[in-house]
Amino acid sequence: MAEIGVHARGLPGLPEDHGRIPVWNAENWYFEDFTPGDRIRSIRRTISEGESMLFNSLVMDHHPYVSDERFAAEEGLFGKRLVAGAFVFSLGLGLAATNCLNSFSYGYDRLRFIAPVFIGDTIYTIRENMGKEVHDLRQGKVRVSYSVYKGEGELVLYAEHLMTALYRDPAHFADLARAAMEAKAARKAQDG
Repeated sequence: MAEIGVHARGLPGLPEDHGRIPVWNAENWYFEDFTPGDRIRSIRRTISEGESMLFNSLVMDHHPYVSDERFAAEEGLFGKRLVAGAFVFSLGLGLAATNCLNSFSYGYDRLRFIAPVFIGDTIYTIRENMGKEVHDLRQGKVRVSYSVYKGEGELVLYAEHLMTALYRDPAHFADLARAAMEAKAARKAQDG
């Protein structure tokens, strides 16, 4: 398992001795360092009304379920205001994001809002490396799941994050990468 919080990486403009200090929550992992089955759990975080309303305002989501207390209490399905699903998604991923300096987001799959989250709920996230595959000559693809829970372990959100990660040793993957790219080109030609 790759260790979290141990990789130093200098930046232009920093004193050399500062560059040798690991950056909090930023990793220097390469494709080779992602091991399927590795999991981490985040700290817990309580969602406040102020930040929920700020998020709603930033994204222009003023649905009565998330911004109208009276509507939510008197006419809403749950009897109180919800936290916007997009905010739960953002918080949930942010809680367990490791800011790997050699990987890049490729997209998300299987996003599901499983149970409602309300103002004042406390959430945490479990992130798991699900699998990886050779992608091209420079980088592979990694699939990571995010399971967001509230309270005593009630699953409220699930998503899978697809990301690319640079190879530490691209030559090691060259033959597999060429074969994968040729297979993709053949499928594309066949689908026409």
